[in-house]
Amino acid sequence: MKDNIFIEYPKCSTCKKAKKWLEENKVDFKERNIVTETPTEQELEGWIKESKQEIKKWFNTSGLKYKELNLKEKLTKMTDKEKIELLASDGMLIKRPILISDKSVFVGFKEENWKMLLFQN
Repeated sequence: MKDNIFIEYPKCSTCKKAKKWLEENKVDFKERNIVTETPTEQELEGWIKESKQEIKKWFNTSGLKYKELNLKEKLTKMTDKEKIELLASDGMLIKRPILISDKSVFVGFKEENWKMLLFQN
């Protein structure tokens, strides 16, 4: 069983809520700051595939950087490879928190999803 990795931006309120939930539910995890240890293209490729989510779901659409770069328009014209390169270039573009467990990869925090996936047999 591999360690759970919790990727967060420490100032993010959703990340704080998710971290508190993990601690309350006695889920062991290693923390990783999305800005100081931005995921690599290879990591993102694997995690996106494992999460079974579209790449666009991995973008932090409410972030300033996303809006500044006008990504809502640009993403439609980009290849998957270009999208992954862009995500790997700046941790603030990536939706968070991310939890990587041996069962799945979760992007964003929805308590009911995390509960269902982490505690299923």
